[in-house]
Amino acid sequence: MKDEKIARSLPKQKILDAAEVLIAERGFEAVTVRDITMRAETNVASVNYHFGDRENLVLLVISRMVDPVTDERLARLEILERKGLGKVVRLEDLLDAMVRPLGLNQHRSSLPEALRQRLLGRVFSLPMEMWPEISAERMRQMMGRFMRAFGKTLPLVDAEELVWRMHFVMGGMTQMLLHDVPSGKPGKARSAGVGMDAIIGRFIRFAAAGLREGMPQDAVPPRGPQATFDF
Repeated sequence: MKDEKIARSLPKQKILDAAEVLIAERGFEAVTVRDITMRAETNVASVNYHFGDRENLVLLVISRMVDPVTDERLARLEILERKGLGKVVRLEDLLDAMVRPLGLNQHRSSLPEALRQRLLGRVFSLPMEMWPEISAERMRQMMGRFMRAFGKTLPLVDAEELVWRMHFVMGGMTQMLLHDVPSGKPGKARSAGVGMDAIIGRFIRFAAAGLREGMPQDAVPPRGPQATFDF
């Protein structure tokens, strides 16, 4: 803990932390180097010294957000496949392995949860051509593995249709991260105190229904305690 506090006091870390907060709040395009250095209480030359330029700083912000998510998704998928011993993995479990890592703070960001999720949503809103090349390639490989797993779990869904359905699921995940939680009640802008776990639970139930749409009823596993969510 002591070492972590010391690391966060270093100029490079302060600049990176400032960049994350501002990008989460305003978006990538709206944040300038001067904005970042003012928040970090340093000068423009320090950004050039530590990162080379703004682009390299932004690429580091992106990789710090997406690489841990990719690693955690792969780890969870491998656990599911090992446990299954070649059997078809349950759809809700696959979705959980894909979505749950979005709610974790793998790189121990100092951002509050809401800002951290918004920053992650902004990153996933970017075309992958704007990501670091290594991060983008690892994400594509990871998604390829998940697509094969979803194909085995949903064999009655046409391959092209599955691609479209997963495209919509990925878009839904980004919206889940970017926007405030609706209250569901007239006159209230958002639900207070709704944690990310509860939001993810709702999303998994919604996404599973969409992915299964049109499948025969006997192809859908019955709901049990593992498929219910408390809100």
